[in-house]
Amino acid sequence: MSTIKVAILGFGTVGEGVYKTIQSHQEKLKGVLGKSVEVAAVLVKNKHKKRDINEGILVTEDFEEILNLKELDVVVEAIVGENPAFSYLEKAIQKGCHIITANKEMFALHGTTLQKLADEHQVSVGFEATVAGGVPVIQTVQQLLNINQIIKMEGILNGTSNYILTEMRANQVSFSEALEAAQVKGYAEADPTNDVEGYDAFYKLMILSEIAFGEKPDWSNVPREGITEITPEQIKEAEKLGLRFKLIASIEQSQGEIKGYVRPTLVSESHPLYHIEGVENSVSIEADIVGRITLQGPGAGMLPTTSAVIEDLIHVVLGNGQQAIFSGVPSGLLKQDEKQQQKWLIMNKNGVLLTSSSSAQKESHVLVKADEPTIHTLRDDNKQASFFQVLGEMKSNLFVRNDSA
Repeated sequence: MSTIKVAILGFGTVGEGVYKTIQSHQEKLKGVLGKSVEVAAVLVKNKHKKRDINEGILVTEDFEEILNLKELDVVVEAIVGENPAFSYLEKAIQKGCHIITANKEMFALHGTTLQKLADEHQVSVGFEATVAGGVPVIQTVQQLLNINQIIKMEGILNGTSNYILTEMRANQVSFSEALEAAQVKGYAEADPTNDVEGYDAFYKLMILSEIAFGEKPDWSNVPREGITEITPEQIKEAEKLGLRFKLIASIEQSQGEIKGYVRPTLVSESHPLYHIEGVENSVSIEADIVGRITLQGPGAGMLPTTSAVIEDLIHVVLGNGQQAIFSGVPSGLLKQDEKQQQKWLIMNKNGVLLTSSSSAQKESHVLVKADEPTIHTLRDDNKQASFFQVLGEMKSNLFVRNDSA
């Protein structure tokens, strides 16, 4: 083929960005691929709506029209939600097309199925755009997995939530004011639920789990909390202690079990995620040989995601597309920590009651070092208090209690 024919499914922020980039970067694409890239078709909801799409390109509401094209090499999917995106990509693979997706919800649910089907039809799957926008975390993890074994990944995977938390702290505004600013700048959707309630980060975390460990944990066992309950007062109190709120997504394999969470977390200056501000995304990867490496880049907006899709286009056409399935970490390489203790800051203006078999103490803000079962018990005893895990070292005179279930 002298020309690579591409269909784009969806013409929202990402789909339009991919279209414009293909048009504006023709010479660079041809230089890398040795062939020109042509957008042959665009799938839209309303084909009568005026769009800046060149004449001669099929603009349709019917995916079957795209499947019936005689020449089609790559299908780029930029639709929101599980269906019909999944069924479209299944059909595209069966037609013999490479596929690229930016749909994290759909891929978290069906990535393994699509990869197996692609293997059967000898085509490639690109999914870098499903995680962390312009941060090449998937390509990096795949390179590490040649020799290294991933032990843990944690990061800021949602630029919208990070922007809101940054605005609340830096400009001392409420959640609703920061959200409105994010929407004005185009960082947040009209319905921001997926971002601010942690769903977006959750789906991305499940994709990372599969590429690092070869499987996902039971979704129902992965805590997911958003940022909607964080108050300006809590942000001020945390700042006094040298801490910043971040929506952290974490996944690790320990003692033969994959454990993860998505939740508002307090990060100290000693931690690499402390300085990640605005719409930036960052992922910290811990592996057995290289130790810890941290990737950072823009995570929201048209261009970061478009960049990931275009890079995937290069990879799938050149035949080095991504593989979603890996074997798990050998048990001998896993970090062994029987109690799995973590640091938690408990905030409560009325004081926090810490109970044990022999004593009871009441303090204001308390830093507790304990395992998850103990934290659950303390939550039950202090229903009015707020509990936040702490990452990094703290310089504080807070009361510290070491405990375990």
